[in-house]
Amino acid sequence: MNKLPLQTRVQILSMLCEGNSMRSISRVADVSINTVSKLLVDAGKFCADLHDREVRNVKSQRVQCDEIWSFVGAKAKTVSGMKKPVDGAGDVWTWTALDSDNKLIISWLVGGRDGEYALAFMDDVKDRLANRVQLTTDGHRAYLNAGEEAFGADIDYAMLIKQYGEPEGNKSPERRYSPSVCTGATKTRIEGNPDPAHVSTSHIERANFTMRMANRRFTRLTNAFSKKFENHVHMVAIYTVWYDFIKMHKTLKMTPAMAAGVSPTLWSMDDLCEKMDAVAPKPGKRGPYKKNAA
Repeated sequence: MNKLPLQTRVQILSMLCEGNSMRSISRVADVSINTVSKLLVDAGKFCADLHDREVRNVKSQRVQCDEIWSFVGAKAKTVSGMKKPVDGAGDVWTWTALDSDNKLIISWLVGGRDGEYALAFMDDVKDRLANRVQLTTDGHRAYLNAGEEAFGADIDYAMLIKQYGEPEGNKSPERRYSPSVCTGATKTRIEGNPDPAHVSTSHIERANFTMRMANRRFTRLTNAFSKKFENHVHMVAIYTVWYDFIKMHKTLKMTPAMAAGVSPTLWSMDDLCEKMDAVAPKPGKRGPYKKNAA
């Protein structure tokens, strides 16, 4: 069985986490698109298990949560008109929870934006924390019931509800490619005693912006969107491990995992590939060839 050299796998995974498309990677690394796709699946499964295992008992003080939008196959409003429908097509939301101090992505979940997903996400955040924290979310109503169900009274929780609109004096009709302007924000206490000075979603919004810029599948107004829901999940899993354990944070001067005490050392993509090799099943002996019938 042929196996990609270590440096080729490192190159492919690094390019995936730096915003390159799968086809551009196949051209640069001189491998087939199927090879890139298979490595994406294998690495995605491994990274999901690794993050689930390693990011536990996080000692945090302040946690921020948010959701980032993308889509698979087609946007929700055009799914019915797809020529070749795929499972999971439509709008997809990636829920993320970030430690505000050490920038560690504590938890993530890919799926819908309803109360069921909110509860599953909040339950996972709760399971990964070692102590009571101050939690800030945006004004998405699904967080209200999910936060209460997951944390009960053992949380200092506040919502930051932002208002959007047109800035004064701006009468330009060109709005298609410009986001709405935040015209104000309201801090609302939900549970416990959150410190108003730290009621913010700025860090998680910046982290999600990094995810969008470093992950080709989140790029707006292109044809780089995910074609399969499973591949979208795999890429988020790879990106999260890269962001937490491999990518040096410029302000922290270390990785978020090191800052949070989750990892004592700096990882490299070589380390990740070697860890994958350590748990990969060993190839068996090749069976005898069968002669074609005359």
